Amino acid sequence: MTEKKGIKIVTIGGGSSYTPELIEGFIKRYDTLPVHELWLVDIPEGEEKLNIVGSLAKRMVKEAGIPMKIHLTLNRQEALKDADFVTTQFRVGLLKARAIDERIPLKHGVIGQETNGPGGLFKGLRTIPVILDIVKDMETYCPDAWLINFTNPAGMVTEAIYRHSNWNKVVGLCNVPVGMRMGVAKALDVKPDRVEVDFAGLNHMVYGLNIYLDGENVTKMVIEKMTSGDTSMTMKNISDLGWEPGFLKALNMLPCPYHRYYYKTDEMLAEELKNAEEKGTRAEVVQKLETELFELYKDVELRKKPEQLEKRGGAYYSDAACNLIDSIHNDRGDVQPVNTLNKGAIASIADDSAVEVSCIITKSGPKPIAVGDLPVSVRGLVQQIKSFERVAAEAAVTGDYDKALLAMTINPLVPSDTLAKIILDEMMEAHKEHLPQFI
Repeated sequence: MTEKKGIKIVTIGGGSSYTPELIEGFIKRYDTLPVHELWLVDIPEGEEKLNIVGSLAKRMVKEAGIPMKIHLTLNRQEALKDADFVTTQFRVGLLKARAIDERIPLKHGVIGQETNGPGGLFKGLRTIPVILDIVKDMETYCPDAWLINFTNPAGMVTEAIYRHSNWNKVVGLCNVPVGMRMGVAKALDVKPDRVEVDFAGLNHMVYGLNIYLDGENVTKMVIEKMTSGDTSMTMKNISDLGWEPGFLKALNMLPCPYHRYYYKTDEMLAEELKNAEEKGTRAEVVQKLETELFELYKDVELRKKPEQLEKRGGAYYSDAACNLIDSIHNDRGDVQPVNTLNKGAIASIADDSAVEVSCIITKSGPKPIAVGDLPVSVRGLVQQIKSFERVAAEAAVTGDYDKALLAMTINPLVPSDTLAKIILDEMMEAHKEHLPQFI
């Protein structure tokens, strides 16, 4: 990783509609993060989108006047050679698979969502074998590189890499904590750099334990604003259903938007069913949005990230990814919430499990900040989701049907083993093309 040759970054899933966000982030940080080579990698099914996004990326770089060379390829091994950082943002089965993940559970009266419940399980079953193949290629072609994984379910994927490979230079990343911090800043009407949050939990199951404004603990103030209806924090892909004031006050922590699936299951299910009937599931909505985005991307006059991308649900994606890479490269020692090995940071989670927690970011990776035990009010739910992630990862690696059934059943969004089996069998059949380990 020398200054002379600059930095080589490989993005797997480079044809994603999110890629312009990433390009924008690298352009903004070029002075401190001189990316001289960026390889965008995709699969044959994604070649058309890769070419469209890649052309936009090249126009953005040219407009910025920086010497960043953009390469487009379907050859992952060629791209990985001597990379410094590898970022992953792919979706096995594309949005069609996500729509199946949403539709089948809903048909059976269960939350249908990309990273939670049955949908999260099947996204993990499809994704983990692929990410482990990528890791094997990295061992051969870029053994010193850092793997920055944005691919969902990020917590389960990070867990699988740590537990089922020999690769330890991996960091799982999510834009949810960044969005939570931005939401706090908006609620307090201050600049985000004045706000700090102690994050602890799991991916899409993370809590803001303490909130600080200029170093002063303002957790109760923020909770008051949320209970009074002055502010609400969610994402484009999660319905903005308000919380019971008494619940939030007693919790006295900042829940993440995904907690609605666990604390407001009935209301969220009703909302999902209504939306699915009226305008389609989230995947079906995103398919339409992506069609519009890629039409915009084709415009040869477009030389910057279009504002419409924010509707896609990936706000702060580039900031999270680029800040992390910049901090590792420059050994900044700043604090960022990431998915990494627990190493005792959360007392009630195994040391060798992946957690999402505030870390000091250094050139040797994230150093988790110890928070002690999670409050008893949330400890059990977090542990249950962690057990789900571990069993699901084992099922994905081994192709063990019974382990997949166990994972489905212990997920708190699935009400019984009988229903778990019905949904599991139907989804196994629907996704069989992308589940060769279960054949």
